[in-house]
Amino acid sequence: MADRVTVIGWDGSALTAAARSALGAATLVAGAAHHLALPEVPPNAERIRLGSVTLAARRIAQHRGTAVVLADGDPGFFGVVRTLRAPEHGLEVEVVPAVSSVAAAFARAGMPWDDAQVVVAHSRDLRRAVNVCRAHTKVAVLTSPGAGPAELALLLGGVHRTFVICEDLGTDRERVTVLTSDKVADHVWRDPNVVIVVGGSPGGAAAQGTGWIAGREVGHPTGARGWGLPASAYGGALGEGESVQLRTAQLARLGPQVGDLVWDIGAGSGAAAVEAGRFGAAVIAVDADPDACGRTAALARRHGVQLQVVHGRAPQVLEDLPEPDVIRIGGGGAEVVTACAARRPERIVTHAATRDEAEALGRALADGGYEVECALLQSVDLDTSVWVERERSVVFLLSGYRVPHP
Repeated sequence: MADRVTVIGWDGSALTAAARSALGAATLVAGAAHHLALPEVPPNAERIRLGSVTLAARRIAQHRGTAVVLADGDPGFFGVVRTLRAPEHGLEVEVVPAVSSVAAAFARAGMPWDDAQVVVAHSRDLRRAVNVCRAHTKVAVLTSPGAGPAELALLLGGVHRTFVICEDLGTDRERVTVLTSDKVADHVWRDPNVVIVVGGSPGGAAAQGTGWIAGREVGHPTGARGWGLPASAYGGALGEGESVQLRTAQLARLGPQVGDLVWDIGAGSGAAAVEAGRFGAAVIAVDADPDACGRTAALARRHGVQLQVVHGRAPQVLEDLPEPDVIRIGGGGAEVVTACAARRPERIVTHAATRDEAEALGRALADGGYEVECALLQSVDLDTSVWVERERSVVFLLSGYRVPHP
């Protein structure tokens, strides 16, 4: 096992005295090509071109001597330190940090970043990074080959954002470019790069300047707390199938979270779409009624939620939408359920007013490869001034859970 492993972050500036001392004593140095070319690397040290950090960690664990790993930026922030410290390698690691590429990018842009989301984009899960960009007003994306600025912009589609693209930070080839998202795909970008994606309507603590925790929008522009809010929180304009109790049960079964894309089909007033957005998920609200679309957009602005409103009739309008993770169906019948099931989201929730309708929707879910759960929800709204019944609601709640392929 290596006698000592020092991880040195490099941000393009001169190495610190501690970094030079560790590097000068190294008998093994691992890093990218531009790291291994640094004049401070001892000429007699064994050199490992850093590709797979896991493979390099295994080689370092077998080395008898002093090892140094060079990495760009802060190696403890989405960097090599996590892999090197994995229990199977048994390495004791010392870290000499540098300015992270995210901090450097925001510095070049002259922007604060304690309120930013930070995501890593790989080609295999790029859509999740895109969903965060849809749902939040300030996101830093650490890109990778095949998951760069052009791919981000293409997947954002009709969602307008501004991109601050920082290429080769800390090198003599550094370049910072500011473009609207519709222009980004027309360019070829050098790796590595960091993309700051900004836009939308700010809300919560970020807009008020009262944040106290990094990466979170704490507080709410309307002062509302919790979810499953009453109709009064949405202007009292809730339609059929949007009761507090039903909406709460639907959201509980959907479980929207950061990185998800939620389709809300038949959005109505937009209450369910807004609440899904308040969980941090990206939301596309669909409705055939232009007035409903207008109300949903206005409600989202009021509550500081980023969502995309699409005017059109399901299932036809769904064909061009990006892939969903979970879907709430507010109306449209079995035809819409079948079309949604064909897109294979993890979960689908819908409701029915009658048993015959519930059976039809359940069959559509089951035929689409979903395990079906149905519950009869009954709620009674009471007038507490005289403790008498004010309104009664009975509805069938159907939930579809995707059955994994064998």
